Amino acid sequence: MSLLVLLDYGSVMIFALTGALVASRAQLDLVGFAFFACLTAVGGGTVRDLLLDRNPVFWIAEPGFILIAVAAAVAVFFTAHLVESRYRWLLWLDSAALSIAVAAGTGVALDMGQPPVIVVLMGIATGCLGGLMRDVFIGEVPLVLRQGELYVTAALAGAVAALLALAAGAPSGAALILCAAACWGLRAGSLAFGWALPVYRGRPPRA
Repeated sequence: MSLLVLLDYGSVMIFALTGALVASRAQLDLVGFAFFACLTAVGGGTVRDLLLDRNPVFWIAEPGFILIAVAAAVAVFFTAHLVESRYRWLLWLDSAALSIAVAAGTGVALDMGQPPVIVVLMGIATGCLGGLMRDVFIGEVPLVLRQGELYVTAALAGAVAALLALAAGAPSGAALILCAAACWGLRAGSLAFGWALPVYRGRPPRA
């Protein structure tokens, strides 16, 4: 099994857990858990594959991805009540899924010979869009858009780190691992230490 496939499996499984946790906080039934788990798990990768004209889409080529997402939903359905702070678990699992998915999207675009700008955009799309769909469908402010937090910025940094590593002569596997590490480091720092970008503050016009 290639590294790219492993990255896709990892991001699908962890993003599915976050989708199911969101469903648990909304007190949905098992079908709702499965829907949010699958939406979150494959949303970003689906957009990536459609934009890159990658045929078939990864989870259609390998339906096992959907089975993993549904299994994660069932597991969370029966165990979520044991977790003291589901939202905290959601944030940290999402940070891990983001970093793995960015590496997966970056790797797929590189494997298809895309130019650097597209590589970076596909890394960001794969990492961010599944969680964005999850939060929009459930009616919450998306983590992607929370004020000042490093989320898309972390995804951008991870994808750029992979390109720089490749330019420096690193093997592709090491570059993708660096991508995930850089992305997770920034996102974790934002969660743990409050790292954030400056936000716009409106000022009254000068007379």
